[in-house]
Amino acid sequence: MTDLVWLIPLFPLIGFLINGLFGRSFPEKLIGWIGSGSVGASFVVAALIFVELVGMEPASRSLQKVVYTWMLSGDLNVPIGFLVDPLSMVMLLVVSGVGCIIHIYSIGYMHGEVGFRRYFCYLNLFVFAMLILVSANNFLLMFVGWEGVGLCSYLLIGYYYEKKSASDAGKKAFVVNRVGDFGFLLGIFLIFVTFGTLTFTDIFAAAPQKLTQGGELVTLITLLLFVGATGKSAQIPLYTWLPDAMEGPTPVSALIHAATMVTAGVYMVARLSLLYAMAPISMTVVAVIGGATAFYAATIGITQFDIKRVLAYSTISQLGYMFMACGVGAFASGIFHLMTHAFFKALLFMAAGSVMHALSGELDMRRMGGLKKELPHTHWTYLFGTLAIAGIVPFAGFFSKDEILFYAFERNAGFWIIGAVAALMTSFYMFRSVFMTFYGRPRLTPEAAHHLHESPPIMTVPLMVLAVLSLIGGFVGIPIFEGWHKFGEFLAPVFAPAQKVLKAGHAEGHHSLALELILMGTSLAIAIVGWLLAKWMYLSKPDVPDRVIDEFKGLHTLVYNKYWIDELYDFLFVNSIVNFSRFLWRRFDDLVIDGIVNGVASITLAWGRGLRLVQTGLVKDYALSILFGVVAVIGYLVLR
Repeated sequence: MTDLVWLIPLFPLIGFLINGLFGRSFPEKLIGWIGSGSVGASFVVAALIFVELVGMEPASRSLQKVVYTWMLSGDLNVPIGFLVDPLSMVMLLVVSGVGCIIHIYSIGYMHGEVGFRRYFCYLNLFVFAMLILVSANNFLLMFVGWEGVGLCSYLLIGYYYEKKSASDAGKKAFVVNRVGDFGFLLGIFLIFVTFGTLTFTDIFAAAPQKLTQGGELVTLITLLLFVGATGKSAQIPLYTWLPDAMEGPTPVSALIHAATMVTAGVYMVARLSLLYAMAPISMTVVAVIGGATAFYAATIGITQFDIKRVLAYSTISQLGYMFMACGVGAFASGIFHLMTHAFFKALLFMAAGSVMHALSGELDMRRMGGLKKELPHTHWTYLFGTLAIAGIVPFAGFFSKDEILFYAFERNAGFWIIGAVAALMTSFYMFRSVFMTFYGRPRLTPEAAHHLHESPPIMTVPLMVLAVLSLIGGFVGIPIFEGWHKFGEFLAPVFAPAQKVLKAGHAEGHHSLALELILMGTSLAIAIVGWLLAKWMYLSKPDVPDRVIDEFKGLHTLVYNKYWIDELYDFLFVNSIVNFSRFLWRRFDDLVIDGIVNGVASITLAWGRGLRLVQTGLVKDYALSILFGVVAVIGYLVLR
């Protein structure tokens, strides 16, 4: 089956082509099921390959399938090739599995949309690009997927292009990611110059000979690549596009935040774990940026009232946890959290979409409340997602986030403190969203109350599937008991070279079971405190939030306005570029370029007007001119 890995990205591409080329005459349901079925077929093939891979010896679980040679010029040899190993298989299963669920949900959510066919074409193309990204065996093919998800995010975020806010959000995502991709491309160029190849396995095999542990070259390469990761995975300072991405349809948000684009940066760092392990400075930068982003985004999530923006800042924060894990050397833990996050974040966005569907598009939690009775399926599934992201045992987030905090504590207690405070805020703002949306007195507008209804099964069944995964998804990584962390054991061969380098640089430490249990209990206690605090403030004492806002008005205004970072970027970069462009237009284009062109035209016109005076149209004048010419020539010859 591993030889058929190329079918996994091919199926969504076929779905894109069928709907794009022939779907104009198809009924809506057929378009939806072609789009969903193509991604479902990818998941089936991925699952079969996964079963085959599990049956192999751990040391043999790395295979490559080269379809054909794509580029061959001098030292450059780039194939269309796919890498099948535990890391790529986890990503392929997550992308195709969660992607298929979101496609099915979209059939109900997007029902009646004028651009229904266009939406599913874009969605299929998005999944195709992400599958290429995570399965490529070389940097250039990965970059094709990398740019493909960037293009599709632009198309889907700006899906409602008639709205200025949506088109602006799409452009913002595209431009911000180009900034990150510039660094990513420089890193790829430097890798080719250094290694003479872009194939991952060849690079990893040559790395110990070509690179020096902690050297400037490996540090520069990994930092440049990480610049690209900060753009794709919305980390400080290139995170500003992701909150605005909410302008797209809600299933698009679920796909971007859970299974595709934002996970690309985390995957890339994990794939290059050996290079990062050889660059301690880069590892520290990754951990610091991840921890800072986790904390920073969580503070903003506390103050937001738009339910999708709360989830957006939650995604930025959770991605910070994944990078912090990679930065402290816990690459498998970062991917573990990526997988569990895909389950509960897709669930949360789709449940939020179900709320919007019931309330005619309402997003402000201040105009919700009391929806538990009217939307029972949506309520329970959203609650499951919240329990998972908050880290309540036995939900999936408890296992993956707790594991990251444990390894952060081992590396540096400061990282653990940042992660623990961010976890407290995460629990608080997520349960805040639950209580403001589903509990308390109804605060609905008359129009929303009139249209209030539970979503159809085509939307609620996918929610239930994700709710189950959010509950049981962490059981593949049970800590403490030897042999129970199946997920870590499965990924261990991929990260073994990196772990060997990391252990060589540090004395191997042994932690006690008591310490692990204490940290686990502390993590759970933190989540429960956030839960109870949100319940006290938004159910028991609903007047407290307003009093707190009044008491800390300045601080609240700062955080609510996202620290005015967008405005700062506009001032420093956007407006300055616009003003400089206007200067070039008025001073250079108008005065210099247009001046030269118009000057040449004016001179030509003046010459024409002068020459026109000798063009009388009278034969006698022309004969006289000829006579003067002949006399002048003869005179010149005689005098010479």
